[in-house]
Amino acid sequence: MNGAPERRAQVVGTGLIGGSIALALRATGWHVTGADRDPSRSDEAVERGVLDAVGHDPAAAVTFVATPVGSIASAVSEALATTSGLVTDVGSVKAPLRALMADPRYVGGHPMAGSELEGLAGANADLFAGRTWVLTPVAGTDDLAFTELRAIISAFGAEVVALAPERHDLLVALVSHVPHLTAATLMRLAEERSTEHRVLLRLAAGGFRDMTRIAAGHPGIWPDICAENRDAIVAELDELIGSLGEVRDLVAAGDRDGLSTLLEAARRARTNLPARVATPELLTELRVPIPDRKGEVARLTTVAAEIDVSLVDIEIAHSAEGDRGVLILLVEAAEAPRLVTALEAEGYVPSASPLEAGP
Repeated sequence: MNGAPERRAQVVGTGLIGGSIALALRATGWHVTGADRDPSRSDEAVERGVLDAVGHDPAAAVTFVATPVGSIASAVSEALATTSGLVTDVGSVKAPLRALMADPRYVGGHPMAGSELEGLAGANADLFAGRTWVLTPVAGTDDLAFTELRAIISAFGAEVVALAPERHDLLVALVSHVPHLTAATLMRLAEERSTEHRVLLRLAAGGFRDMTRIAAGHPGIWPDICAENRDAIVAELDELIGSLGEVRDLVAAGDRDGLSTLLEAARRARTNLPARVATPELLTELRVPIPDRKGEVARLTTVAAEIDVSLVDIEIAHSAEGDRGVLILLVEAAEAPRLVTALEAEGYVPSASPLEAGP
């Protein structure tokens, strides 16, 4: 024993995501307590080694709320009232929780990860490795709370992105909610046709299977998601329906050039989806003087997300004077000039230097 204090965390909700968070926390040295609305599931989590113990831990330094979307608000409120640590959640809709974000210890979150397996059977400590995890800090978010939570999640192997709650909901409607509904609709059409043509589903090869894979996800969570993010989902469905109408017209008109242009643009966009970076020689360190007030880290990280610059790491260095600090950001070298320009437009004065590779 080295005498270091034990880091304690708790997870509320021990399904696929909650169980995976618990395993990731334990893998990085945390003692993890958990609870579930179904007591048998939390008991099973202990038996499987997902949790150290069942119950509520008032000494938890961080609480992850991994309940269905409709019950997140009450679980977050309870965690804020009964612990003094950080609180976050994993729900895919954030704007309805904005009032709770007035508490500087609560930072909304959403890991963009999942599995075709359900519940504890699919729980995996590596579920978040290489995946995006969105945090939604607001003006009142405590900077240290945000950076500490970001460090905990980064230790899971996730890439952390900061977005405003409303912005998150609009983007997730496009990249997560509407794709799931689209996959479910395609699967329904195929199932209806299969009653007429029994061989159809045998012909459903790679492309169809890849596109509809997410339709195998747990259906029980989606009514709540669609209710909580209704406006954004409906708006994106309208855009999709309109775009499909345009494709239909190209096909109906036999417009080969129009189809080629559309398909080439789609191929190019798909090929250019961002990949992760990591080698030190490809990174730049930005040092940004900031006032010592709440919300500055949230503001800067949101600026980076809005211009699609990934932050590899964040550190706060407080100055001796006490009313200023320096935010240290690691970014891809190729992206650093864009972030410098964006920060200067916001009134900051960043300085940039290459990160030297280790021996």
